[in-house]
Amino acid sequence: MSTSTEQPSPELAATTLLRFATAGSVDDGKSTLVGRLLHDSKSVLADQLEAVEQVSRGRGQEAPDLALLTDGLRAEREQGITIDVAYRYFATPRRRFILADTPGHVQYTRNMVTGASTAELAVVLVDARNGVVEQTRRHAAVAALLRVPHVVLAVNKMDLVEYRETVFASIAEEFTTYASELGVPEITAIPISALAGDNVVEPSANMDWYGGPTVLEHLETVPVSHDLTACHARFPVQYVIRPQTAEHPDYRGYAGQIAAGAFRVGEEITVLPSGKKSTITGIDALGESVDIAWAPQSVTIRLADDIDISRGDLLAPSGDAPAVSQDVEATVCHVADQPLTVGQRVLLKHTTRTVKAIVKEIPSRLTLDDLSQHPEPGRLVANDIGRVKVRTAEPLALDAYADSRRTGSFLLIDPADGTTLAAGMAGESFATAEPAAAGDNDEEGWDF
Repeated sequence: MSTSTEQPSPELAATTLLRFATAGSVDDGKSTLVGRLLHDSKSVLADQLEAVEQVSRGRGQEAPDLALLTDGLRAEREQGITIDVAYRYFATPRRRFILADTPGHVQYTRNMVTGASTAELAVVLVDARNGVVEQTRRHAAVAALLRVPHVVLAVNKMDLVEYRETVFASIAEEFTTYASELGVPEITAIPISALAGDNVVEPSANMDWYGGPTVLEHLETVPVSHDLTACHARFPVQYVIRPQTAEHPDYRGYAGQIAAGAFRVGEEITVLPSGKKSTITGIDALGESVDIAWAPQSVTIRLADDIDISRGDLLAPSGDAPAVSQDVEATVCHVADQPLTVGQRVLLKHTTRTVKAIVKEIPSRLTLDDLSQHPEPGRLVANDIGRVKVRTAEPLALDAYADSRRTGSFLLIDPADGTTLAAGMAGESFATAEPAAAGDNDEEGWDF
């Protein structure tokens, strides 16, 4: 029995859930902002608030330190910093939220990449006393690199600069100019005091010159336009199901999560990288047969032809299949302590497929101060952002990251110990990025 399932309205999906990340330099007040957001929106349980008040009293503080609501690790509380990404889930009557509070220290920039990789909005904090600093520019660059569609500049600690409009305007202009050059499509600047609660949830009586939304109001109303169902349809195969039982002697299905787009029974698909074609004869979801399935559903797809398909293969509509290549050009954020060097042997993980690869070139490294490209650096070290050319042992079907965040991204991994070296975004990412030149030399012993 086939159950016809209608695709959900993108408008409905856009108003139900927002994934966002917070970022900023050290001591800009990220954790305090998140704590204030949770506290003033009444998203904190009584026992959580009581625990925070108890710890705060033990430190001799009269008011509760709201940063403790997110800084959960003992080391974070002792040092007064954020070390790891803290995920928080909360809701208001208008929208549900998944929040990633990311560290501010430069050595933890890699954690922001993790937190912002699935975010639809990034809140970048700036201390009103210090203005835009290098780490602010780094976080703006990461947000642009990861194609986060909405960026909020929260100019914090306005109470310490006497709520002066000129201070806010100067910082907002500098940041907006810089982020626009990176290609960030939408930037909203909001003056706040996370400690006092100004313009976080409630409008500030101290800044009557500001007529824009509070942070929460903007989070509740920003249009979330990144709709996976509108992207190119892609289905990475995770597992081949062959029960070979008396009840299902000939059943062969390909299980996985739809990365983007939608698939329909009767649709012709192409299996990549082999290029073989077939037709979808059935889609099984939650134990039932359906006519259509869309991202991010986990389903099993059945095909008309008995084709050699295994984990790591990609199914795509025949009329909209990505190109297959062994040469990958990408922008990467290096996240490991050990450097990434030209000639290095790595593993490249793309969706469910992992292949051997060699770093053929590192054409440039981004200089954050002026957005210039430092040519031929030879290597990338922790937290560097740069261009790379990689040659893979087997063909891959990558989309441009600008077209699909899910199937245009990949990881470079150390084959010796499994350490993640870099997070990569295929194709051009920055508005100012220049195309890298192709390489043609193979390393001895890795002849591909």
